[in-house]
Amino acid sequence: MLRKAKDIKIGFIGAGKVGFSLGRFLVEHGTHVTGYYSRHGESACEAAGFTSSKSYDNLEELVNDSDALFLTVPDGEIQKVYDKIKDLGISDKYICHCSGSLSSKETFFDIDNYHASGYSIHPLFPVSSKYESYKELSDAFFCLEGSGPGIEVFKVILEGAGAKTRTIKPEVKALYHLACVYSSNLMCGLVKESMNLLGDCGFTDEEALMALKPLMLSNMAHIGEEGPVKALTGPIERGDSSTIEKHIKALNDAYGSQSEQSKADEEITLYRLISSKVLECAKEKNPDRNYSELEEKLN
Repeated sequence: MLRKAKDIKIGFIGAGKVGFSLGRFLVEHGTHVTGYYSRHGESACEAAGFTSSKSYDNLEELVNDSDALFLTVPDGEIQKVYDKIKDLGISDKYICHCSGSLSSKETFFDIDNYHASGYSIHPLFPVSSKYESYKELSDAFFCLEGSGPGIEVFKVILEGAGAKTRTIKPEVKALYHLACVYSSNLMCGLVKESMNLLGDCGFTDEEALMALKPLMLSNMAHIGEEGPVKALTGPIERGDSSTIEKHIKALNDAYGSQSEQSKADEEITLYRLISSKVLECAKEKNPDRNYSELEEKLN
C-alpha cells in the first residue's frame, strides 16, 4: 500500500542507540513515532520518554498501531524478531532494519507471503550516543535498499529532514558495508597502531591521542572537501623512497628480537599493503612523476 510520508506511523522494536537516535531524529522533523517495544521494558519506557511516544509491553499492539516497523536490534536478532511479528498481522506494512551488512532480501525472504514489504535503512554514521547522535543525523547519508513503495516514502521523510539518500541493490549490500568499514572501523585500528608506535617513542596514550588528533582531523577535513587524491601529502606522494626505507627499518628494529620477528613481518606487511594503496593515489595525483624506485621498496 502506498502511503503519504506525512501520514506514516513508525514503531520501533528495540531501544538501543540506533532506536533512540533514529526515533528522536524522525520526531524532531515531524514524523509520527508510535512508540517502542523492547524485551527490556525499562529501555522502551526510556526511549518513549525521549521521543514523546508510547512504551509498549505488548508487541502485537505496537504492530497494530504502526504502518512501518523498524527492527533496531543487533544483526543476529533481526531474523528472530521478524519471525515473531510476521504472524501478528503485518499485511500492507513496511518492515525495516538498519543493518549495514544484511540485505532486506535475506532477512525478510518470505515477506511477500504476508503481503508486506521489507527494507534496509542504513545511516552511514557512527551512532555512538543514545542521547546526542540524533542531532547529527541531518548531515548523514542514508543507504536504502528493498522493493516496494516504502523506498520513496522513506526517501521523502529522510530528505525532508535534511539527510541525503541513495538506493542500492541487495546483491551489493556486503560490498557496500565493507566500504563503510574501511572508512570507519578500520580507521580505529590504524589510529591504535599510530598510538602504539608513539608509545614506543615515550608517549602516554593520552599524549599520543592529543598529538594525533589535529593531524587526523585536518587530514579528514581535506579528504572530505577535496577527495583522497588531492588531499594526499607525505613521503609516498613525494616519491621519497629513502623515508619509506627508514620506516621499514624502524619496524624491524622495534621488533628486533628473534621471538618478535613474526610481529615485525606482520607490521611490515601491513605497512606495505596500505602504502601500495596510497601509491595508487599518488600516481593519480602526479601522473608525470616517476615512482618506480618507491614501487621496488614496497614490493
